[in-house]
Amino acid sequence: MPLALLALAIGAFGIGTTEFVIMGLLPEVAADFQVSIPTAGFLVTGYALGVVLGAPLMTVLGTRVTRKRMLMLLMGLFVVGNVVSAIAPVFGVMVAGRVIASLAHGAFFGIGSVVAADLVAPQKKAGAIAMMFTGLTVANVVGVPLGTYIGQSVGWRTTFFVVAALGVIGLLGVARLVPEQPRPEGVRLRHELAAFRNVQVLLAMAMTVLGFGGVFAAITYITPMMTETAGYSASSVTWLLVLFGLGMVGGNLLGGKFADRHLMPMLYVSLGGLAVVLALFTLTAHNKIAAAVTIVLIGGLGFATVPPLQKRVLDQAAGAPTLASAVNIGAFNLGNALSAWLGGLVIAAGLGYTAPNWVGAALAASALVLAVVSSALERRSKVSRGRLVAQHSPEPLATPAPQR
Repeated sequence: MPLALLALAIGAFGIGTTEFVIMGLLPEVAADFQVSIPTAGFLVTGYALGVVLGAPLMTVLGTRVTRKRMLMLLMGLFVVGNVVSAIAPVFGVMVAGRVIASLAHGAFFGIGSVVAADLVAPQKKAGAIAMMFTGLTVANVVGVPLGTYIGQSVGWRTTFFVVAALGVIGLLGVARLVPEQPRPEGVRLRHELAAFRNVQVLLAMAMTVLGFGGVFAAITYITPMMTETAGYSASSVTWLLVLFGLGMVGGNLLGGKFADRHLMPMLYVSLGGLAVVLALFTLTAHNKIAAAVTIVLIGGLGFATVPPLQKRVLDQAAGAPTLASAVNIGAFNLGNALSAWLGGLVIAAGLGYTAPNWVGAALAASALVLAVVSSALERRSKVSRGRLVAQHSPEPLATPAPQR
């Protein structure tokens, strides 16, 4: 794998850390600004919405520059956002800093996926995408726990300064290691937008929303589920999330490896397995050991869908994949927000803290159905094209009979 993928992974590590570390620092931030915990939660919501809106916006704005330069600009924006968060004098400025940083998120992963895929041979594209996303998964194992520890020990502002420094390292890595890739000739914004007329692109994005949404339906409410149902102490939740992160790392790498060989079968296995495991989580959540094992499996199966889904979008939007790739990253966050909302509804209805697992299982199963539909439509399209070619092929010339 090219060293350029390391630079992309470092940038992904910083982005993943800043996205999730705030969840462990909400009490400290809320106390510092003298706001309630629910109000401090806008730091999470604002970031997610910024990713959804920023992915297409920043990608469109970057259509006139090379991909390498755009990646550098995005990392610069990420650094600025985290510095603003670190020095914020009031809560509103802190929210603004989070939104600024989030604007870089979707476009970085979207453009980075295209760059990563272009750096390797066609049969290694999903593996290259997975290598970049490894930075995001490792952030949940190392960056988030370490950032939380620094924030709780030294101060939450220090955490955001450290994340900004990671952004600087990522920016320098992109500048030094990522080769200059010229913009594709003849590709304009209208070509990028045309990809959204492809039903296969839309189906892949819907699978992204539903599939990864299934993961976050459960993980969003992991703290009350583990403390109230499984019997873990509140301090143990950090290590349970580390287990979740380890599952994400393994699933991401396996998903990238097998998606390059058998993309759709990989989606069938990962989405089907995710639906089953999430349904079982309603039972295993009542036992500490079983719950811990299930959390690892959810992380693994959930992130095993990421490289194949991202590659699916790139393949179906071939020729002008940048905007579709970035929007698909926003789809992950849209799925997170949707599933968190649905999970909250079933808890509020009095169905218990394990009820979001049924929501997650239903979402993952729905994504599996869409994968089967997508594959069936693709096969039908290939058969139709084959018949059309056969109909328009010239009749072979008759061979004259030999003269006697």
